[in-house]
Amino acid sequence: MLLLSLCLVLAAGTIGGALAVHWRPTAGVLHGLFGAAALVALIVTLGGPPRGVAMGVSSFGRIAAWLLGTALLVGLVIVAVRLRTRRVPAFVIGVHATIAISGIVMLAAYTLV
Repeated sequence: MLLLSLCLVLAAGTIGGALAVHWRPTAGVLHGLFGAAALVALIVTLGGPPRGVAMGVSSFGRIAAWLLGTALLVGLVIVAVRLRTRRVPAFVIGVHATIAISGIVMLAAYTLV
């Protein structure tokens, strides 16, 4: 389930990279759905047995969940702004991307160690 979460978030990141170049509403919906599904899979996995204690990465899963959850909230702000003004400030998109990439790195370290 943890590997599924990593694969889903990587797919969401790939779609997000394409969205940064050219906005398509269908791709935006897929990006959000993949990201939300990855977060749900991660949260379900965190309820299981401890992982990564010997390597010192046991808290990385929770940190990744918080970062990806924050990225999801910022993504919802992007959707709300897009529906109201049709123009999203680049700063907001940059914050979303930075938080999400940080979450992906933490999740990858937690999963692959």
